[in-house]
Amino acid sequence: MDLCGLLALLRKLRPNPDTEARILLLGLDNAGKTTILKQLANEEITTVTPTAGFNIKSVAADGFKLNVWDIGGQWKIRPYWKNYFANTDVLIYVIDCIDRERLAESGNELFEMLMDNRLKQVPLLIFANKQDLPNAMSSSEVAEAIGLVRLEDRTWQIKSCSALEGTGLKEGMDWICKNMKK
Repeated sequence: MDLCGLLALLRKLRPNPDTEARILLLGLDNAGKTTILKQLANEEITTVTPTAGFNIKSVAADGFKLNVWDIGGQWKIRPYWKNYFANTDVLIYVIDCIDRERLAESGNELFEMLMDNRLKQVPLLIFANKQDLPNAMSSSEVAEAIGLVRLEDRTWQIKSCSALEGTGLKEGMDWICKNMKK
């Protein structure tokens, strides 16, 4: 993912040079959030360890600052997710498309989070991750299984991706650029 290209698109949407965009990256543990963040920052992904708290990557270019917050997804950390909701411009939720046993849990966490008023007008991008693995559920299977059609009055999209290969990430970020909260 070319961050310079992403930043150029964001600057077109937000011409104020002092603008910052806050992107919250959430999902269950082992969904691929940190790998996605490292791919977006063009960092090495050979050693990715579980996130015990949070990671943040900030990129500045021509006065624009893109802040991506990657919060750990372990069940002990999830109650703290709400502490990061304020001032979020875009929510990215990552789903492990191999982990069928926890798909309902992932969907429940997502819908519980979306009930928070601080996220009411925030666009939602769901990355259906691990598409490079055999037997991965498609994005449409995931959308149907967790009931994404129930999302009303919200701008949302689900995109297939592989965090390891980097596929689908650019398309997701392009969607974010077009749909960011104004």
